[in-house]
Amino acid sequence: MGWLDALRGIAALVVVFDHSSYSFMAEFRGQLMPEFNTSRYGIMVFFLVSGYIIPASLERRGRVRAFWIGRVFRVYPLCAAAVVALLALRTAGIAEMRDDFGGQSATTVAVAHLTLLQELLGTPSLLNVLWTLSYEMAFYLLAVALFTVRLQQRSAAVAVILAVLAVVSSGTVAVVLPVSALSGAVGTGPLVALASVAMVVAICCASAGSSALRVFGGVVGGVLALVLVSFNGTVPLWEGLVILAVMFLGTAVHRAEHGQGTWRCAARTAAVVLVCAVGSAYWYGGDGSHFTQRGWIAAFLAAVLTFGAGLAVRRRRIPRLLTGLGTISYSVYLVHPVLLAVTDGTIGRWRRDSPVLEVAFYAVLLPLCVLTYRCVEAPAQRWGRKLARRVERP
Repeated sequence: MGWLDALRGIAALVVVFDHSSYSFMAEFRGQLMPEFNTSRYGIMVFFLVSGYIIPASLERRGRVRAFWIGRVFRVYPLCAAAVVALLALRTAGIAEMRDDFGGQSATTVAVAHLTLLQELLGTPSLLNVLWTLSYEMAFYLLAVALFTVRLQQRSAAVAVILAVLAVVSSGTVAVVLPVSALSGAVGTGPLVALASVAMVVAICCASAGSSALRVFGGVVGGVLALVLVSFNGTVPLWEGLVILAVMFLGTAVHRAEHGQGTWRCAARTAAVVLVCAVGSAYWYGGDGSHFTQRGWIAAFLAAVLTFGAGLAVRRRRIPRLLTGLGTISYSVYLVHPVLLAVTDGTIGRWRRDSPVLEVAFYAVLLPLCVLTYRCVEAPAQRWGRKLARRVERP
């Protein structure tokens, strides 16, 4: 799995550059973004890796309950620590964070973040990078749904269907469907309450002993994910569907790698997803500043090529530096916005490029992430594994 760690490490560094360049490399960023969207490159690599690993983890465990325990202890502890640190630093007056949550109450914001679906519930994320975790959570729910109804082997077909829907929606639904349309129709508060209850019911039922309850819980979770991605995403509908298609493409590659499918099927799936994703972006166009056709398409294709290159060298020895970066990549992903909030609140953003400050930011960030990995991530994962083993015992 060293090649996957290397990919995660590379993706995390690129995402850090995408965000830190606002503060230290603004001129260079302005020239680069129209040609190559660094943010989309990094997250697409992450999504491919998640698609490769997550369903395999669920199927290896064989029990939904153990899977959710593992995910909770993997995702939540560091996420909570990063949010608490940001709030504490803001209270101390040395960090900047957004204050506008559309008039939503603190309870609504907190509950939405507890589900990790906040970005699909019309609630802006406390940390800007948390929006991707909402799509990760939607993917978890879909993976569990397929597992409970015994269609997990159909990941290639699911990827193709989602990709085709993406290209269809890019020229039709995306034009008339506003961002967070469901929140606008029923209200953010009621939607957060309803989705939270549905998610708890879905997870509890899918983890039950009764096969009927497991199927019911899986279907509820899968429908919830599809509805939120389709009608309440903060990214355009076509891109939300492409994100899910990319993750299921990663799953199809994993199946081919482990003899559960053919490489021919994986290659056909990859071709369809690539054509549909590029077609969706081309049809959608762009907003002229943050999003451009060529920037998104170049980043997407580069992400797929990067994943393919990693797959090609998977049996070779991977440099320890890259695997080490992959080990702390989740910390890098979640801690860097907190550190950026501190720099924005102290030294501010620089109008002219400062490569020295950019390098200095990495020099401070990476040791800090080693610390958070050892003190937060690693212990939480150990506790999760212990609890999962207890649950898995007959």
